[in-house]
Amino acid sequence: MIDASHIKAQMEVKGSDGKHVGTVDAVEEKRVRLASGGMYHDLDVGMIDKVKDGVVWLSTTAEQTTRSWH
Repeated sequence: MIDASHIKAQMEVKGSDGKHVGTVDAVEEKRVRLASGGMYHDLDVGMIDKVKDGVVWLSTTAEQTTRSWH
């Protein structure tokens, strides 16, 4: 599991396919609040595959991640 302390506000979040999902707004324990499309969404830290070069990479594609948001 990813150490949430490595995730900072304003980091870009990308799906496993490299597509933009949103931007980190805040980190709260095991949840990441994400700003995307003028709305906020919470992601479980367990969805994060890695944090590399200032980007949060998810273990799911952008489409899989955002499917339930719309």
